[in-house]
Amino acid sequence: MVISILGCGWYGKALAKMLLANGFIVKGSATSEEKAALLSGIGILSFLVDFKAERQTYNPDSFNCDVLIVCIPPKTRQGEGGDYLPKIERIISAAKKQGVNKVIYISSTAVYGDNNTEVTELNPPEPDTESGRILLEAEKLFSAEAAFKTTILRFAGLVGPGRHPGRFFAGKTDIPNGLAPVNLIHLSDCVGITTAIINQNEFGRVFNGVSPHHPAKSAFYREASLQAGLAAPEFINQLDSWKLIDSLNVPGILNYNFVVPDWNSCTFN
Repeated sequence: MVISILGCGWYGKALAKMLLANGFIVKGSATSEEKAALLSGIGILSFLVDFKAERQTYNPDSFNCDVLIVCIPPKTRQGEGGDYLPKIERIISAAKKQGVNKVIYISSTAVYGDNNTEVTELNPPEPDTESGRILLEAEKLFSAEAAFKTTILRFAGLVGPGRHPGRFFAGKTDIPNGLAPVNLIHLSDCVGITTAIINQNEFGRVFNGVSPHHPAKSAFYREASLQAGLAAPEFINQLDSWKLIDSLNVPGILNYNFVVPDWNSCTFN
């Protein structure tokens, strides 16, 4: 089976390594010759791909695959949010032109706003951030296509090797909303859930990729900072705006068992 990953960053590269280890042929996109060489060095068939309007370029063979995985964030903090949806439209157009049948679109639980409630895949998203609104519109673009089946995979906050959560708030004080629950997922489970979707052929679905354990921010980040050997942060003992995100479909449809189901026993390096 051939898997093409559009966006081989932190998650995409880890996924590619796991797929290669399990006998898949993996294609991966890069936006520079240097990055393409790094992908080739670990066994990925690399392609130079760029869907920005002013320099759109791609090799049609990069879309010749059994499953296309699109994991390109909107990068709103870098001011690139405005071009994101047109970029997604160009990717969809290329996928249709090349006859792609199955897509996994990597979204985010940012599509759920902080509405002081628990949400699952059954709840309609109500984003309250620019990034969340853009991602939800991108989800709709993929889901509306009849030419291929799209599974939407919404990841919570990403942690794991290279993203130790102990560094997020280390040494900071008077951090608000200390009693709000955390919604996170470990890289191992990002890769595991994606692989389960492919292996079980679960397309046309929506999955929330989030750990079932939701400790309070103050407790979680204090322990994570101490684990990293950093100064513990100080939170304000309050519960302001929050959300608790769970998944019905990951355990219910995929029958997936989390690699990291409990943050108390997790090491992040």
